[in-house]
Amino acid sequence: MMRSTARKTAAAAAGIALAAGTVLTTAEVASAAPAAPAATCTTSALHASLVDKGSQVGMSHIGKVLVLKNTSGRTCALRGYPGLRLENGRHQPQTTHTHWGGTYFVPDPGTKTIALRPGQSAEADLAWADADAPRMVHAGYLELTPPGSRTHLTIPFKNVVTNGDLSVTAFARSVKVS
Repeated sequence: MMRSTARKTAAAAAGIALAAGTVLTTAEVASAAPAAPAATCTTSALHASLVDKGSQVGMSHIGKVLVLKNTSGRTCALRGYPGLRLENGRHQPQTTHTHWGGTYFVPDPGTKTIALRPGQSAEADLAWADADAPRMVHAGYLELTPPGSRTHLTIPFKNVVTNGDLSVTAFARSVKVS
């Protein structure tokens, strides 16, 4: 289906050029065809990390920037929010409540498709509270499921999280932390 549309677009461009008396090269005809959308990034194509970016500490809240880097040799796409789950130090799942949208530190950029060429990264802001509460989750690791994926990556995450509540923004090319 996609090939048929691309061929029709290229043929139309060539027809218009011919009618105008212009000769197009093969490269010019190919560039008139729409690019095929990149496949969704899989966990095997990504490396996850948490980084400090700006000041994300205040009023019993902590934040870090979640980075997904394309380590494959192909362009892939991300769109949306990650799935998150806390694990203890023995990799056992802990009660986790993930809230998609703005965090205490960063407004939500909204969902946009981000094409990641090899070596490029996308970022999301991750925040949580560490105030005393009846339920404090002592995490050792964070499971991260990229948007559109059914498998996850696991990264170290030695933090205490109030009630197991995590807030995360959608992925963006870059997250601006004040």
